[in-house]
Amino acid sequence: MQNLTRITRNPEMMGGKPCIRGMRITVGTIVGLMASGHSNSDILKAYPYLEEADIYEALAYAAWRAEEIEVPLRSA
Repeated sequence: MQNLTRITRNPEMMGGKPCIRGMRITVGTIVGLMASGHSNSDILKAYPYLEEADIYEALAYAAWRAEEIEVPLRSA
């Protein structure tokens, strides 16, 4: 299983939702933007502190969660 290094979860931030690199942008935000038709470029323009690898890892995490496979996260 791939080790996710860009997805973190902190119970004191964003209600404990999985976030990107300890920042206040959730995996759900990224997935929602992609699902509504936004491109990687659109997302990176809207959130200039993100990197393209953050988007891909958010999608990978969401896919694994959809399959109900537990993926260990590092603490923020």
